[in-house]
Amino acid sequence: MSPVKAVLFDRDGTLVHDVPYNGDPDRVRTVDGAHEAVGLLRSRGIRTGVVTNQSGIARGLLTDADVRRVNRRVDELLGPFDVWSVCPHGPDDGCHCRKPEPGLILWAAGRICTAPADCVVIGDIGADVEAARRAGAQGILVPTPRTRPEETASADHVAPDLLTAVRAVLTGPPLRSALATEAAHDADGRPR
Repeated sequence: MSPVKAVLFDRDGTLVHDVPYNGDPDRVRTVDGAHEAVGLLRSRGIRTGVVTNQSGIARGLLTDADVRRVNRRVDELLGPFDVWSVCPHGPDDGCHCRKPEPGLILWAAGRICTAPADCVVIGDIGADVEAARRAGAQGILVPTPRTRPEETASADHVAPDLLTAVRAVLTGPPLRSALATEAAHDADGRPR
């Protein structure tokens, strides 16, 4: 596999705490380690992006402008991402972009001129890693209380937190079915 050139993050539950259908930038709170994790990637010249399902738009609970305001707040807190890829459709709309479909990842990779095979997708639910697989990218699951046990069991790569996932990206492709452990890495992401 070629070296990782981009990491695409899920937004809610991965970079920021999940507030269902959040349209209020004041409610955005980053998860522990998010700032350091994104900073490590940028310091190594790895592009960063966000791929996020926002079905609240299709459901009439949010507007596109609400989502853009929240995304701007994430950029303010974590530094600007190279690409944002948002699916505004509902689960029954049959679109090609809504995760677990690969459209968001394919579009984001194209926008930053990177092959999907050179991308890693980090997310908190099975749809995130399934979308990565379908796009030809690597996926790393970072489980939260919202993650179903069967999603964790079926994921090829699992990390206990966001920072550990990013450190695994920096040390090379994670081993199949391996749990990335923070103990194996220095603070800057290099193996011990």
